Amino acid sequence: MHLHTGQIIKALSGFYYIKTAGGKTYQTRARGIFRKNKVTPLVGDYVEFSFETEQEGRLEKILERKNSLIRPAVSNIDLGVIIMSTKNPDFSTSLLDRFLVSVEKNDIKPLIYVTKTDIIEEKKYNEIKTICEYYRNIGYSVILPACGETIKRETIKDNLESFINGKTVVFMGQSGAGKSTLLNKIDAKLNLKTAETSKSLGRGKHTTRHVELISVLGGLIADTPGFSAIQFDDLTQQELILCFPEIWENGKECRFKSCIHLNEPNCAVKKAVEQESISEYRYKNYVTLLDEIQKRKPKYGKKGEK
Repeated sequence: MHLHTGQIIKALSGFYYIKTAGGKTYQTRARGIFRKNKVTPLVGDYVEFSFETEQEGRLEKILERKNSLIRPAVSNIDLGVIIMSTKNPDFSTSLLDRFLVSVEKNDIKPLIYVTKTDIIEEKKYNEIKTICEYYRNIGYSVILPACGETIKRETIKDNLESFINGKTVVFMGQSGAGKSTLLNKIDAKLNLKTAETSKSLGRGKHTTRHVELISVLGGLIADTPGFSAIQFDDLTQQELILCFPEIWENGKECRFKSCIHLNEPNCAVKKAVEQESISEYRYKNYVTLLDEIQKRKPKYGKKGEK
């Protein structure tokens, strides 16, 4: 049996659509062994498959993954574009840091893109601009369009093309932040569904029904459902520190190598917060996530029972 290789670009109703390097797409079904071993092929997986007809085939093997996300269910991601809106929903550093941790822990390069800068006043814009400058200074790429300016399609393409070209990309962000709207502006042929943000909840409806990789700007982009709650069930304290680059860097100067920058003496991170070289909101967001990690640790009784 001759095997061919390709990448899953869509999963729908039990079918996996595989695109080869030559650009041809095949509809396949996975072998029963995957279900037996409780392995689910993901959009983004590089796979081996066999032909059954000219257009259909059978998924035989999943090649090793570089990374994967549970929500959205995508693998082998190179770039995570984090969409943050200025309002409806309001810009949130707490949510932004959760998204950054979710990509950092999976070795995905992040890009922060701010939407709806054309509907806010200059005072609010300048507050967000100051926050964006902080993130740039600690090493993140940030795209912040001008205040009050309606963004043209060509401007968006120019801003994003160098980041997206040749990469598998996931767009992520809170519901209503404008992911599908942004993608539609990049390429009108996408015609992705959008929904107005709920005024009562301040959140948008989930408008994306399945994950699909779409060829845009020389890369493959997944438009995915927005979500506001991100859990880190398998993240350790030390991994969390690595996901905050300025905390990790300053932590090298702490008295104790095992310092988690909470209550330890001679903590260089807490000193940096006092001196404002680490922002107070970033540190608070770090402490909140640290607290979540500590609370989920199993507690044992006297006899070692949970």
